[in-house]
Amino acid sequence: MQLFLDKLKVIFGDENLRKRVFFVLAGLAVFRFLSAIPISGVDKLRLDQLLTGNQFLGFLNIFSGGSLSSLSIVMLGVGPYITGSIIMQLLTIIFPKLKEMYQEDGEAGRKKFVQYSRLLTIPLAIFQGFGLLFLLRQSGVVVTSTAFDQIVNIVVVTGGAMLMMWIGELMTEYGVGNGTSLIIFGGIIAGAPSAIGAELASFTTASIPTYVIFLIVAIIIIAGVVVVTEAERPVPVTYAKRVRGTKMYGGVSTYLPIRLNQAGVMPIIFALSLLLLPQMMGTFLLGLSYPITQTIGGFLNTLVANELYYAIFYFILVFLFTYFYTAVTFDPENIATNLQKNGAFIPGVRPGKPTAEHLSRILVRVTAVGAFFLGVIAVLPLGTRSLTGISSLAIGGTSLLIVVSVVLDLIKQLNAQISMREY
Repeated sequence: MQLFLDKLKVIFGDENLRKRVFFVLAGLAVFRFLSAIPISGVDKLRLDQLLTGNQFLGFLNIFSGGSLSSLSIVMLGVGPYITGSIIMQLLTIIFPKLKEMYQEDGEAGRKKFVQYSRLLTIPLAIFQGFGLLFLLRQSGVVVTSTAFDQIVNIVVVTGGAMLMMWIGELMTEYGVGNGTSLIIFGGIIAGAPSAIGAELASFTTASIPTYVIFLIVAIIIIAGVVVVTEAERPVPVTYAKRVRGTKMYGGVSTYLPIRLNQAGVMPIIFALSLLLLPQMMGTFLLGLSYPITQTIGGFLNTLVANELYYAIFYFILVFLFTYFYTAVTFDPENIATNLQKNGAFIPGVRPGKPTAEHLSRILVRVTAVGAFFLGVIAVLPLGTRSLTGISSLAIGGTSLLIVVSVVLDLIKQLNAQISMREY
């Protein structure tokens, strides 16, 4: 407790760090304010009825940061931006020039890569906004009488998605932590009191076993995410001795930490983003009056509604995205080159390409453990829901997973800022 208070004192005692923290809080406040402004033609009663127990809309509500529950002007949240980032990073596998731009062209290349992601966000926001508003209009939640009103709503929610993307990037640049993750985190935390109140209002003695199961799952998720996020594999590194003038440098032994889960919470967010697409497409196609589209839509909805298939796809996507995101953020060849330039080597391994291959082998083995464990933690709430029959457990478990991961990342970022200040 004393250590926590000392860190708070350091954070608010340093002017630069204090400004960063308050900037994040200001960004979240603006986001929550915008979340309270609804689009035109919303039937609030029908919306509450539709959201109750609907897993698909519950997951969408997570990615909108809770804005979907009020059909606000930022109801799409950072979902289109996340989808755009996923597509761009997948394209780096297909197009080597994009990978070179992202990894080898320095800061200028990364800025250009991010700009492409922003441009891709616009058509994705239009598509997602149109599809979601179409579904809500079919359900009687959004009552728009003219085509002009519908177009205005699509333009408004698209503009809201771009605004949330901008706020998230500002929070990343001038605040602490990842702005996109913090927006999702802020929405989950803001909706927690009402969700807890609704559960307590329906509390009965017969539901005690269900709450006990949920509590056990929550503890397992928290413990698992903390263990996986904090665990690392140290790789010993030795710096060669160098003589400059009359002084000798180097000869120091240290280690290179390779984290068990380099990707953090991003594989969960990426996997859920992709899993929501077939659900949205299936519901949209069912609403059309063509037999072929209704057949395809029914097949997609049936496939996603199957608990076993959904859990398998979810696990596979989390597993693959953990490897993919690790490959994007950790380049063994670049690490090996930097070690060689600085006169460092791994004992028993030759510098250069052999070092890169050695690091790759370690990374593959370590990431396999982290990816498997993260996949199990991700599907654990789904298994609990299938046992209890309560759909809110899956949504609550996923929210808990995201919250714990974001908090851990935020603590690490704050510790890094404090260390920089001390040095």
